[in-house]
Amino acid sequence: MRSALAEIHEVTPVEADEDFYERIRGLRPEIVFNIAEGLNGVSREAQVPAILDMLGIPYSGSDPLTLALCLDKSRTKEVLAHYRVPTPMFHLVHEMDDLRGIDLSLPAMVKPLHEGSSKGIFDASLARTAAALGKAVEKILFDYRQPALIEEYLPGREFTVGIIGNGGDIRVLPAVEINFSSLPEGVNPIYSYEAKWLWDTIENPLEIYECPASLEPALEKEISFVCERAYRILRCRDWSRIDVRLDTAGRPNIIEVNPLPGILPNPADNSCLPKAARAAGIPYNELIQSALGFAAIRHGLADRPVPIATVI
Repeated sequence: MRSALAEIHEVTPVEADEDFYERIRGLRPEIVFNIAEGLNGVSREAQVPAILDMLGIPYSGSDPLTLALCLDKSRTKEVLAHYRVPTPMFHLVHEMDDLRGIDLSLPAMVKPLHEGSSKGIFDASLARTAAALGKAVEKILFDYRQPALIEEYLPGREFTVGIIGNGGDIRVLPAVEINFSSLPEGVNPIYSYEAKWLWDTIENPLEIYECPASLEPALEKEISFVCERAYRILRCRDWSRIDVRLDTAGRPNIIEVNPLPGILPNPADNSCLPKAARAAGIPYNELIQSALGFAAIRHGLADRPVPIATVI
């Protein structure tokens, strides 16, 4: 990523740690390429952008409100539901007693409220019995020390969709389908922590992604429409990656919105946004440079050379 930016910019890496405020205040770059996930708390991804806003330093990517909102799965779903964007029904559980009286058919998914990268989502997170549901909820409450999201399980195909740009220049990239047939025999058809980080290795990679996904034109159009609508409603900026799953009627539902997407450069790594960009004819370096370019245009910096600080 740094080398991609350095092709056309002066780049100074800055660690997003406890000393970040003083370092970035002293450096005062014209613009920051933000990839910082923060340190602690449920608003951790909003910490660096909030500091940059306070200092009046432009940066790439979404603002603190969008980053904090999208890391809270229930709040994201509430906003989407308000605007009638399809998303699975859900319940939020703060303590085990909250399970009483929940009216949600099984099987159901159980997830941590404030995590990404499939953290806390295991093969056992798809609960098919009341006992399994209770066990999965208990694990989230006590191991992760945060509320558990119980979500309606959708049995259809799953996709992740990259979006880049702003305003009238938003572009939806080719959908990436999660190929559940590549998973070990007998496991659940979900993109779990095991599937993402344990079973899929460089030495023995899973053929977990199909990109571009094989889609009928009508379904492709519907997925693109729903994802772009979610992107706009949640006020994502410059880029994002949106997870989608089909319900029993084959209708796309938004599962999660990731305004701080993974951007691993190696094509051998299963990093979805770069993979979708390549399928659209956008090389990795161009993807990285375009994200900063979109931000520069927003801040009125597009017509002059821009030294930047990359926050890692």
